[in-house]
Amino acid sequence: MSEEIFEPRNDLEHKLLAAANGELDADELISGLLDDQVFMPVEDEDSGIQGFQRSVHARPLVVQDEEGTHVLVLFSSPERARVVMDEFPRFGGGLLADFRWVLERIDAGAGVTINPGWDVGIDLDTETVAALSRQLAEEKGTLQ
Repeated sequence: MSEEIFEPRNDLEHKLLAAANGELDADELISGLLDDQVFMPVEDEDSGIQGFQRSVHARPLVVQDEEGTHVLVLFSSPERARVVMDEFPRFGGGLLADFRWVLERIDAGAGVTINPGWDVGIDLDTETVAALSRQLAEEKGTLQ
């Protein structure tokens, strides 16, 4: 866990802190994630410039949990991602993206963790990620 005090820097961080303090229901937090922006660490390419991606195929940081499920690692801001640099030094770059964009691209059966290494964050199991993906697909279907 990071020893830093968690001072919220954006809307998502305010919501995460409110949920951690019991001021926001977890279901409300999860249903609102589609409208939030997240930071996704990606593996550095051998370009000579740290954090610079030449290709359009970024390789995100994915870990396995105790059950062997793939879990996509995300953060509420680029500054929060510093905690992974010691453990995963090749992931010095990253993308800021809307969470709905991430959901459109995540593999079926994967989980998501937001802010690992911090006291303020959330883990989404595969069922929750699938439900959010369905919600997104339904929203897109009604907009077309």
